[in-house]
Amino acid sequence: MSVLAITGGTGFVGSTLIDLALAGGHDVRALTRRPQPPRQGVTWIEGALDTPGALDRLVTAADAVIHVAGVVNAPTRKGFASGNIDGTRAMIGAATRANARRFVQVSSLAAREPGLSAYGWSKAEADALLQSSDLDWTIVRPPAVYGPGDMEMFDLFRLASKGLALLPPAGRMSAIHVADLSRLLLALAATDPGKHIYEPDDGHPGAWTHVEFAHAIGAAVGKRVRPFAAPRWLMRAAAAGDKLARGDKAKLTRDRVDYFCHPDWTARADAKPPTQLWQPQIATPEGLADTAAWYRAQGLL
Repeated sequence: MSVLAITGGTGFVGSTLIDLALAGGHDVRALTRRPQPPRQGVTWIEGALDTPGALDRLVTAADAVIHVAGVVNAPTRKGFASGNIDGTRAMIGAATRANARRFVQVSSLAAREPGLSAYGWSKAEADALLQSSDLDWTIVRPPAVYGPGDMEMFDLFRLASKGLALLPPAGRMSAIHVADLSRLLLALAATDPGKHIYEPDDGHPGAWTHVEFAHAIGAAVGKRVRPFAAPRWLMRAAAAGDKLARGDKAKLTRDRVDYFCHPDWTARADAKPPTQLWQPQIATPEGLADTAAWYRAQGLL
C-alpha cells in the first residue's frame, strides 16, 4: 500500500486513475475545486493548482505524485499557460518542498511539436520545467485518450452514429484506452525506471490512419461511416462556426485544427514503456465499443 497524491482526480483520466488506485490497495489524496462526496480510501484536498497551501497538504508524506491536471482546450494562449505551465510549476514546487520520492507527469504527444499549437507549446514548456527540476520524474505523453466518461471524442461518435466522419487531412495517429493509461501511471508511481519520456499506445500494429480510426468508431456505434477528409481551410471555417455556436466551450478550435492537421501523431517505437513494466490490455475496437455503450447508457447516442 502507498499514498498517492493525484491532481485532476475529478476529470476523465483522473477519475479512472483513482478507481484503479483504490482497487490496487492504495490510499489517495486528490485535489478538488469543489466539495466531493466522501469516498473510502480518498482524502479530498479542497483547492486548485494556484493555491499553494492546498498543494502542500496534497503532497506531504505522499509516496508518489501523479500530476494529471491540465488544460486541453482554452480560448487563449494565456489559458493554456496558466493551466499547464504555471500549474506544473506550482506542483513541482510543492513536491520539492515535500521531498516527494516520485513525480509522474501526464503530458501529450502534442509536446513534440510545440510550434503547432498553443496547447502543444504549453505542454512542452511544462515538461521542460519538470526536466530541469531535482525531482525523480517520469513524463508520459499519451496519444488520443478515449474510454467511458470521455467527452472530448464524443462529437466523433455522434457524427459516426449518423454515418458521417469529418477527418483532418491524411495522416496517422495512435490511441490508448483510459484504463491502460491509468495502469501505466500507477506502475510508474511504484517503480523508478529512471528519468524518461514515454509514449504509450494501444499496441495496434502501425498505429491508425485517420480513415481506419473513423471506421473503427463507426463499427463501435454500429454504422458504416462515410469518411470525409476536410482541408485545413474548411476545418478552420468549422472551428469558427463552433465558436459562434458554443463560445468558449467550443470543442473544435483553431488551435486544435492546427494540431489535428499534423500528419503524424503516432507513438514512437523507441519511446514505448518497457514491456516488463507495462503493456496495453485493451484492444481499441473493444474499447471503442465500450465507450459507445457508455454514451448510450447516458442517453447521449
